Amino acid sequence: MVPLSVLDLVPVRRGDTPSDALRNTLDLARHAETWGFRRYWMAEHHNMTGVASAATAVVIGHVAGGTRSIRVGAGGIMLPNHAPLVIAEQFGTLESLYPGRIDLGLGRAPGTDQLTMRAMRRDWRSAERFPEDVMELQAFLGPVEPGQAVRAVPGAGTNVPLWILGSSLYGAQVAAHLGLPYAFASHFAPDALHEALQVYREHFRPSAQLRRPWAMVGVNVIAADTDAQARRLFTSLQQRFTDMMRNARGQLAPAIDDIDTYWTPVERAQVMRMLTCSFVGSRETVRRELARFIEETGADELMASGAIFDHDARLRSYEILGEIGREAAHVPAPGVFGAELPPAARAGARAGATLADIH
Repeated sequence: MVPLSVLDLVPVRRGDTPSDALRNTLDLARHAETWGFRRYWMAEHHNMTGVASAATAVVIGHVAGGTRSIRVGAGGIMLPNHAPLVIAEQFGTLESLYPGRIDLGLGRAPGTDQLTMRAMRRDWRSAERFPEDVMELQAFLGPVEPGQAVRAVPGAGTNVPLWILGSSLYGAQVAAHLGLPYAFASHFAPDALHEALQVYREHFRPSAQLRRPWAMVGVNVIAADTDAQARRLFTSLQQRFTDMMRNARGQLAPAIDDIDTYWTPVERAQVMRMLTCSFVGSRETVRRELARFIEETGADELMASGAIFDHDARLRSYEILGEIGREAAHVPAPGVFGAELPPAARAGARAGATLADIH
């Protein structure tokens, strides 16, 4: 079975506060744990009124402390915003508190605008050091070397597993060169998905952390009891992306009956291109389309984002996705989560990889 994981941007709904968003996040994480999801990741964004995960390490601690077994992590930490030592200390602390449950995904983008970057006292040119910063962070989390003058405490020796995040060929190249698992952000930037996966798999070099390439692919999943219900729920995400095009970011909006009254034809084309990797519908619709997507990409793992305004409907969406995963595990079919590896995987992407490789 292809493992299923959750990406939660901790959306602040219109009329809610960040406190409400954080309570909803913990509630969803507890449900996701019971429904069999492998990971629960949150992402670093700044200066966005509709996202409450800016202090990502703090939110990870909140979720990890309120759950028991699900892996909790960052999808991701935007490393150019931080000194590697500070991130090593933060995630070394998390690993010390919740051993064996913490993941650290690393991105090169700032996760904000340049004005906010300056407010964080960061230099936009720090992104040019991304590979070096990843290796520095990895060293701080690894065993202490003889004569090492600066140590991460906590952090040293925790070996928190690192992931490289990306939406272009650059991240794929870094992940392959360093022998790290790779997560592609196709839930909002799908254009280079297939080429990036190919680059990653073809150039992967085994490392102490990972023997074989492991690619996790981001998708949007909006599931409901009927296709019509799911399509209506999807309009909240469609509005959010339309607002991004208009440079009018805000809180997550309620669903509407007719999305075509909200966007222009040009906006519709641009938004739906960005949302290509979205799976919207009933259980059977989502199951069928996800199965085809996994076969096409050879994804080793899926990370599903689901920006739904109504919290109960959001829970129901992930519950349906969890049921799809469990059903596929029990009744495997060729090319669908199970018995037979997808063609891309048989070509070498997943050969010999074990779950232990990527925790």
